[in-house]
Amino acid sequence: MNTEIIKIILAFMVLINPFSALTLFLDLTRGYSMNNRRKVARVACLTIFITISFFTIAGETLLKTLGISIGSFQLAGGILVFLIALNMMNGEGNPVKPDQENFDVDHVKDAPVSMAAAVVPLAIPMMIGPGGISTVIIYSSQVSGILQVSAILIAGLFISLFCYLALMAAGRISRLLGDTGLNIMSRIMGMLLAAVSIEIIVNGLRTLFPSLM
Repeated sequence: MNTEIIKIILAFMVLINPFSALTLFLDLTRGYSMNNRRKVARVACLTIFITISFFTIAGETLLKTLGISIGSFQLAGGILVFLIALNMMNGEGNPVKPDQENFDVDHVKDAPVSMAAAVVPLAIPMMIGPGGISTVIIYSSQVSGILQVSAILIAGLFISLFCYLALMAAGRISRLLGDTGLNIMSRIMGMLLAAVSIEIIVNGLRTLFPSLM
């Protein structure tokens, strides 16, 4: 049980990769007070957890309703995740870096707050997009019983909390790592994600063609 939770957490970690959303968060919350930045981070991370929970519970039923087999979805989802991994390794898809100098200062005059931006585009699709949703459905389709489903939900809660902490430390992390550090981290995450995607593709092929695998 504990091993399963750790495995799912690691998969979510490299796929959701909160570090890739740091510059977008900095840009969206520029001029916000610290209190409002916390609100944006909370809404974004709550959205991530709700999305993971929904597709964990209803994902397989949704596939059956649409007449899509698990094997086909694993194969398609694995290819999608692999393409996302390639983009990460190529350093593509990073938003423009905003001015970070005064990000950690709690401004007296607060900018207008938009919580809608915390949901779209920050949480969806920047942090959990089609690849993340596909992975959640694939993992949930491979488990049975409330304990195993709970493992995915616990992993989702953990990664949501981790994302919140990463967003709240966005200014410090960006200054500490710089553009080069963030790019290196993104490429490492991309390599790990590529390995996860290959595993998903192999499982899909094994499901579709059991006699060949």
